[in-house]
Amino acid sequence: MDKLAIIGGRPLFGDIPISGAKNSALKLFAASLLTDKPLILTNVPKLADVDMLSRLLAELGVDVVREGDRATLTAAAIASTLAPYDLVRKMRASFNVLGPLLAREGKAKVSLPGGCAIGARPVDLHLKAFEAMGASIELDEGYVIATVDGRLKSARIDFPFVSVGATEHAMLAATLADGEVELNNAACEPEIVDLANCLIAMGARIEGAGGQTIRIAGVEALSGATYEVMPDRIETGAYAMAVGVAGGEVTLRNARLDLLGAAVGSLREAGLSLEETGDGLVVSRAGSRCRAVDIVTKPFPGFPTDLQAQFMALMATADGTSSIRETIFENRFMHAPELARMGAKIAVNGQTATVAGVARLKGAPVMATDLRASMGLILAALGAEGQTIVNRVYHLDRGFERLEEKLARCGALVERVRGDD
Repeated sequence: MDKLAIIGGRPLFGDIPISGAKNSALKLFAASLLTDKPLILTNVPKLADVDMLSRLLAELGVDVVREGDRATLTAAAIASTLAPYDLVRKMRASFNVLGPLLAREGKAKVSLPGGCAIGARPVDLHLKAFEAMGASIELDEGYVIATVDGRLKSARIDFPFVSVGATEHAMLAATLADGEVELNNAACEPEIVDLANCLIAMGARIEGAGGQTIRIAGVEALSGATYEVMPDRIETGAYAMAVGVAGGEVTLRNARLDLLGAAVGSLREAGLSLEETGDGLVVSRAGSRCRAVDIVTKPFPGFPTDLQAQFMALMATADGTSSIRETIFENRFMHAPELARMGAKIAVNGQTATVAGVARLKGAPVMATDLRASMGLILAALGAEGQTIVNRVYHLDRGFERLEEKLARCGALVERVRGDD
């Protein structure tokens, strides 16, 4: 397996282009199943997860053509309504083909999803939403078998708790329903708005995306469209924190401050300057160390769980003691022991981590456990004394495009060490 070798202690100066949002692009790719016309997406990141979903869509009959950051997806005819285990198990977002297949073809057989080991992430809310729209759901040997007689029907769906995945999935399916579907206690993340805007460009009738109630008036068919994927807010936050760890000044091109929600206040409280310009965001650090700040992860506009690991790395060398409480996923502190290998002082008690900042971390061999934890270790290494070897960087390739190149252009000493396998 590949590794990253990083020699820390160098401030970052330069600019980093922010790629299209992975979490948005994946759902927009799934939307291509809803129409027999071409869906053209621009600002598509080149990532392992996007490649994986492209392979699954091809199995289902979608013609996928990639040229640079542009993807043309044409599902002129659905060749199969079966999404097999071997493809879906590798990435949770693959499960989102179920709703579009069900809405367009009236049936789908999709393997239960896999993905990162960061706690239980059940799909029961997805399935209950489809049942509310008139679908019959069976579970058989690890597969979800969904059928509907004719079109999905109007429904009022009250989610018992906020779920980004269930909101997106229900919205995808509801676009072709016979009647209006109302989603209550819907997720408000920017990716929800991005998906809604793309679907609207395709002819869907959606109101309220970005709020807690979304109404979708189903249409008989959707058309093609050309749509630009939003910039990745998690990548934006991660590189902003890299400046907090290493120091310097970096322009994050194409970044948008409004996408970061509560993270903006937390980063500024920690001592980062975040200034919007005409082409992005300029980030710099005041002083030689950041200040300790307490956070609690919450659904948007709260502090995003996908930036929690990176924020822990930032707090590991902050001045003071901080508290980090994880409320979205259990078992998402697996990076804490790895940071401790570098000299971080972190005490985990249930869903709360207490981080006593130290003046400097020291390089060490560490193991990435999931995508966001991997980036947390990269950030820690940028500010550490000596060399850090980050193992299992295939996680990073799932969600951060051209990571080494982007950091190196700002003066970081980072090199990929190719594995034997």
